[in-house]
Amino acid sequence: MKFFIDTADISEIRELAAAGFLDGVTTNPSLIAKTGRPIRDVIKEICQTIEGPVSAEVTAIHFDGMIAEGERLASIAANVAVKVPSTWDGFRACRALSQLGHKVNVTLCFSANQALLAAKAGATFISPFVGRLDDLGLDGMEVVREIRKIYDNDKSFTTEILASSIRTPLHVKQAAIAGADIATVPPAVLRNLAKHPLTDRGLESFLADWGKTGQAIL
Repeated sequence: MKFFIDTADISEIRELAAAGFLDGVTTNPSLIAKTGRPIRDVIKEICQTIEGPVSAEVTAIHFDGMIAEGERLASIAANVAVKVPSTWDGFRACRALSQLGHKVNVTLCFSANQALLAAKAGATFISPFVGRLDDLGLDGMEVVREIRKIYDNDKSFTTEILASSIRTPLHVKQAAIAGADIATVPPAVLRNLAKHPLTDRGLESFLADWGKTGQAIL
């Protein structure tokens, strides 16, 4: 499973990219707004930092506006994936932009039916929002499993499942087990994948025993 990072913070992106764990970046209007910078400048800098897909989201809600904004965003760099919502106009825009040769990430997906339409429309990625479904007392990961089954049933589909609204390391593990192709995670969640209290305890014990020997490897 690939890791995308869900942020527009260029310092975080550079640090994680340097560590070798970053396959792509997802942004949205809220994350861009937090930077206080023009969207084109932010997306361009991110695209220059990593080679993988960088999702940049349209803010238009109607087809014509989505196409205009999508083409403008796609012109920033070759690795931009235009993000459109899981609405009727969004699926239409996905089809049109895909036919123009652009990568498209269909976002705000909350059902397998929406994911089916996205695949039919030629989406590069479908982004089911796991955490937001969990907030409603539903099983967000079940939607990922349903999408995986549907996509596996039709070998003509090439859309990748991008598990989104990931909030915990448990979500990451569940997404991998469910068959998601990608998980997009906040920086803190990605770093927390390395943490385990028994690892910390074992390391502390090893170092204490080593210290008693008075030796040094270097």
